[in-house]
Amino acid sequence: MKPVISRISQISPDQSVVCIISRDEIPEFILLSKAEKEYALKQLLAGEKHVVINSYFKTTYIVRTGKSLPEFRIWEELRKTASNLSKIIRAGNHEELVISSDPDTAGAVEAFTEGLILSFYSFEKYLTKKDPENNKKYPSRLLLFGNIPDDDFKWLDELTDAVYIVRELINEPVNRLNAPALSEEIRKAGTNAGFAVDIFNKGKIEALKMGGLLAVNRGSVDPPVFCILEWKPENAVNSKPVVLVGKGIVYDTGGLNIKTGNYMEDMKADMAGAAAVTGTLYTIARTGIPVYVVGLIPATDNRPGGNAYTQGDILTMYNKMTVEVTNTDAEGRLVLADAISYASKYNPEIIINIATLTGSAAMTFGDQAIAAMGNAGREYFSLLEEAGNDVYERIAELPFWEEYGELIKSDVADVKNTGGREAGAITAGKFLEKFSEYPLIHLDIAGPGSLKKDDFYRRKTGPGTGVRLLATFLRKYAADYNVRIKKPGNGHEK
Repeated sequence: MKPVISRISQISPDQSVVCIISRDEIPEFILLSKAEKEYALKQLLAGEKHVVINSYFKTTYIVRTGKSLPEFRIWEELRKTASNLSKIIRAGNHEELVISSDPDTAGAVEAFTEGLILSFYSFEKYLTKKDPENNKKYPSRLLLFGNIPDDDFKWLDELTDAVYIVRELINEPVNRLNAPALSEEIRKAGTNAGFAVDIFNKGKIEALKMGGLLAVNRGSVDPPVFCILEWKPENAVNSKPVVLVGKGIVYDTGGLNIKTGNYMEDMKADMAGAAAVTGTLYTIARTGIPVYVVGLIPATDNRPGGNAYTQGDILTMYNKMTVEVTNTDAEGRLVLADAISYASKYNPEIIINIATLTGSAAMTFGDQAIAAMGNAGREYFSLLEEAGNDVYERIAELPFWEEYGELIKSDVADVKNTGGREAGAITAGKFLEKFSEYPLIHLDIAGPGSLKKDDFYRRKTGPGTGVRLLATFLRKYAADYNVRIKKPGNGHEK
């Protein structure tokens, strides 16, 4: 369970405290003896990034921020430091912990708190015998001391809630969370946050003739679902929605082109894009961000059973285009294509797709960057880049030249679903572009969306990549709409 966070205006002498400093001076509100302060400063001046002082009735953690770093880098260093300290803090058995900073580093308390909360996450739902190390009491209450604006405090609280929700969804195995079960979890999130959820069952999907989603589902005994999430506040800055599309493959065997070796091991996380879209809608609805957003989530598993679709099949998609199937393990783009086509009914300002889509993206960037590509205006990419830096879910843009589209031409259909080994991440994006009538950005989170080991506060048990990026992007979008988005000639006038 996530710790409760609240704000305080005064620190008492018996409280355990984290204090973040940006200069070689410990603030007066940190109640240490002269000898303790001298010891802490001596250690920090010797190069230590943090010092732990155990007093008889409390513990004080002094953290030194990096010098001459950009603000977003300082925030990330604080998140990582919080992660490094999380085991020590947990072992301290603090019922509550104060987190404070000197006044010189904006956002320091929030960044450290975020890193600590996300480091405390663990998925233990099905353990009958708990790990004694994990059973140590971490602070059930985090008390934030300092001048933290109301909006920033609420944002921190709701965004970390959303990451926990996303991680829980990703960690659920397919025997507990098939596509219909995922849709019910999405409905619960909508009820709790206040955004609308509409769920199309298989009959409705058949009536809409979503050929990609139906084909991928043919090998499964569980029906597909198509989820529509909508947040439309009365004070929205945009009249045309931002449409988010998330891949909801709850388990991917590869179909008849079955995955070999250990490539199937983490495929319960192949719906990380769907989880990220859900968490994003949750965050902006709970915090009341004035932006009109629609989320579209096509969901199924991809199995080789029953009347499974095959190489050589020709599918007719929602938008009437035909697709030659050249690999059944390139299923994500098929379900996403139907959703991206469906987005046209909303006359969107922009479509942003997020998916664990290609091994090519993971091989190119590893787990350190999200592959980004598309035909949308630079104003959107710039905002995404800034948001990515702020939360350290950084995007790395790939070229999206028309020549790459030549690789997915088919001799027997309008397009084929793979373009070969070369430029695999880009040709997947070009495939999706074929189905979009509006500006599109495609985010491939195959690398950072599923980790082999913990990366500080990003846990291998579902890092939740994408939700912090997209939510922060939409927050910036709403704040900067009239300055950076709605510019003369951009075509975004309400």
